[in-house]
Amino acid sequence: MTPAQAIGWELWRRHRRGFLALGAYVVVLAAIKFVIVARGLTVVFDNDEQFAVVVMVPISCSAVYLLAVFTYGLSGDLTARQSMYPARMFALPVSNAALVGWPMLYGAATIVVFWGATRALAPWPADLAIPTFWPATLAAALILWTQAATWMPYPFTGARLIAAIFVLQAIDAVVLIALYSRSPEWVILAITLPQLPLAYLTARYAVARARRGVVPVWRVRAVVPSAASAISKEGRTPFASPAHAQAWFEWKRHGRALPVWVAIVLPFLLLILWTAGTSTTLVVVTLLAALVTPMVMALFSGVTVARSGNTSDWFGLPPFCAVRPLTNGQLLAAKLKMTMWSTLAAWCVVGAAIPIALVGSGTWPIARDFGRHATTIVGAPRALALLGFLVGVLMLSTWKQLMQNLYIGLTGNERLIKGSLFASIVLASILGPLAIWTLDDTNRIATLWSMTPLILGIVVALKMGVAAWVAGRLTRARTVSDRTLVTGALSWTAVVLTLFGILAWLTDTPHIPRFLVMLIAILLVPLVRISAATLAVQQNRHR
Repeated sequence: MTPAQAIGWELWRRHRRGFLALGAYVVVLAAIKFVIVARGLTVVFDNDEQFAVVVMVPISCSAVYLLAVFTYGLSGDLTARQSMYPARMFALPVSNAALVGWPMLYGAATIVVFWGATRALAPWPADLAIPTFWPATLAAALILWTQAATWMPYPFTGARLIAAIFVLQAIDAVVLIALYSRSPEWVILAITLPQLPLAYLTARYAVARARRGVVPVWRVRAVVPSAASAISKEGRTPFASPAHAQAWFEWKRHGRALPVWVAIVLPFLLLILWTAGTSTTLVVVTLLAALVTPMVMALFSGVTVARSGNTSDWFGLPPFCAVRPLTNGQLLAAKLKMTMWSTLAAWCVVGAAIPIALVGSGTWPIARDFGRHATTIVGAPRALALLGFLVGVLMLSTWKQLMQNLYIGLTGNERLIKGSLFASIVLASILGPLAIWTLDDTNRIATLWSMTPLILGIVVALKMGVAAWVAGRLTRARTVSDRTLVTGALSWTAVVLTLFGILAWLTDTPHIPRFLVMLIAILLVPLVRISAATLAVQQNRHR
């Protein structure tokens, strides 16, 4: 078997289900196209949101999946310093050129073929001029540069994210400027085509360094050795207990991922304030998007949080943690403390960035006037309570997103863990256009509102059923005592009733029934995640 066949076979073997799903998607497009052509129909979308949901969202999700596959992003840690190129492949008797060239060629060829099939078969609007070549070259340049950025070893944690975002946004910015100036297609081709060999040379240099085991390290100790040594010898105090040591270990390994992601993404989002002018709507929407950023980023950092091993190949509970002098509850408590610290750190970043952006962009008077207008409508106490409740719910949602993958990660099922990450990406890509599409029509809003009690009731019933099943498993496995289960149930009920009282006061209107408020309160307070994580720790420790 040649190197090309070996690398191609491995990519197919590991991701054949995803490739088959993309093939099925192309077949569905072909069938739709056949019906449109056979009947002589014309594709017309009522608005941009319908076009996004029907055409752009599937294309974007497919492109993100291909990007993750050919960068080996589903098998590595995006925040680590080590190269994400699989270390097992460094031992193959092939050259660096083969290790780099064939995955890049397969990735570029797949994305180009996918664009060609999509352009020919997707239900594009009849009045839309679809470019022919430059989207394919742009997609190829993006996937090659992403491969180069992810395969490079970096001197500090999080540098890979910064480099990847900078490179990709630089390419996008150049192309957008060319499109804005209405440049012909050959100009964009002249911009994107030279990127392909440059990305290949960069990736070859990155893989060569990684293959030699080069992982640069930047430490304060190397710059100021005397101060660092003094701190390490005199300033360090022993841990008060093994539980404190485990909590410190979890924070050092996983706690900084979410704040780093938020600190990287948030400045790019807040740059919109500098272009808002006097638009109150744009300022308010940007601020709301900034407040939602930690929760969205927690979707992607949750998998990293759930990983507990020394390398990117470890999932679940590693052996050196399983033999530590800690109970199952202490091991889980260390992870829960880390998620709370990580959530607080991320929201500290948000709390510092938003005022600085408002003052620096000159949009602070617009936000202030909007707040005063809202205060005159609902009253100052209720307005402050609504703002505090909104921030509190978003912080709780951020923590819940960090926790939701905790059980999945502790199962040790690598496919389940990576599948949850891809599902998060797809969900984040779909929810935005779907929400806009729903809010664009009053009939859709009325339909959604009438179905809300039924939907929430079904979700609550599923939640309580799963919680009862997990509680039964915990009792049979004797992971926790009956007293602990009863205490936890009473505490959870008290929190739900308190939250229900606050929500009932904030939504004191006959248009919102009380039972709907109770359903929302039940869904907001986590129950299954913590119980399931406890069960996963028990199973992993004794497997």
